[in-house]
Amino acid sequence: MRKQYWFIILTYVLMQLSSVVGLPLLYFLGVGKGQPPAETQLTLVGVWSVIAFTLCLVIVLLILRTAPKTTLRNAPKASIGVSIAWAVLGVFLALFAQSIAAAIEMKLFGVNPESENTQRIMDIIHALPLMMFVSSVFGPILEEIIFRKIIFGAFYEKTNFFIAALISSILFSVVHLDFSHLLIYTAMGFTFAFLYVRTNRIIVPIFAHVAMNTLVVIIQTFQGPIEEYLERAEKMQMIIGGFL
Repeated sequence: MRKQYWFIILTYVLMQLSSVVGLPLLYFLGVGKGQPPAETQLTLVGVWSVIAFTLCLVIVLLILRTAPKTTLRNAPKASIGVSIAWAVLGVFLALFAQSIAAAIEMKLFGVNPESENTQRIMDIIHALPLMMFVSSVFGPILEEIIFRKIIFGAFYEKTNFFIAALISSILFSVVHLDFSHLLIYTAMGFTFAFLYVRTNRIIVPIFAHVAMNTLVVIIQTFQGPIEEYLERAEKMQMIIGGFL
């Protein structure tokens, strides 16, 4: 593996561990003070996540620029038109894989389909809307660079697609610390790895990942108002039906 990739992985690991120092530092500086303890914790996590992920992404992109430009197994890249098509299709593939994995978890293992990790992220977003950029954009870009371009790419050069995708996807799921939904994250990892191999452009799984996360955040954010609107529409329909 290229030395630049090791520096990128090290940067990502340090970012993940940085909250140990970052959260107390922010609290010392007065961030979140005056709020209830639960809200203070969410604010601290949100502010530090924005700072840490932003700095990490900038550093990773700068390091990545110094690495030699190569493709998987030196295969040619897909054309721009084909890559765009796969990027758009990849969003639906990722959602489909996620729904199948969720159904398997629920039917065979009795796992609650609701994700604690997703709910915690949404709580942080409600406390600090800027966190939306981390969960929808910065996080997915970093994850695709780390787990698909670097880790999957390294194992794919030495083994085959299944082994490389399995290892990188399991690591991808472990980082999310949501072990009850290991299958879901693994299924998503396989999907993004497939998009990467199919096009040889890391931007394709990045786009699919960003779009999927953004869609989930939008749905979670407006779930309450949407449900309220549907209830009102149903009541109005019943009233109109009564008159008719």
